[in-house]
Amino acid sequence: MALTDPLGDMLTRIRNGLMRGKSKISTPNSKLRARVLDVLQAEGYIRGYSEIDFGDGKSELEIELKYYEGAPVIREIARVSKPGRRVYASVRNIPHVANGLGIAILSTPKGVMADHEAREQNVGGEVLCQIF
Repeated sequence: MALTDPLGDMLTRIRNGLMRGKSKISTPNSKLRARVLDVLQAEGYIRGYSEIDFGDGKSELEIELKYYEGAPVIREIARVSKPGRRVYASVRNIPHVANGLGIAILSTPKGVMADHEAREQNVGGEVLCQIF
């Protein structure tokens, strides 16, 4: 079965792992998933991640989820731009998530980055997801 939205699959795995109270989850590896996880780690939403190589050209990302006083740090994680409806934002129209308490992750010509970093670098792009 072909997977049409790999990033949406990873976000759903994270959401499900947080609801079940898991400490680690795994997802198939890709460059986009790794860049999104880099942003989540830099912003403090996950503890970290590591790449596990199985050989045969297959590898997985093992994500360490983060909790604070027993509650998940990520309260809500949602995919914005989907395969059926791509959402792009210019630098002036980048959304403010939860009045600045959350972040939006964008795919820009300068790489995958958080919304505040995209505003600093004066670039827009595809709004991948929102986290708060």
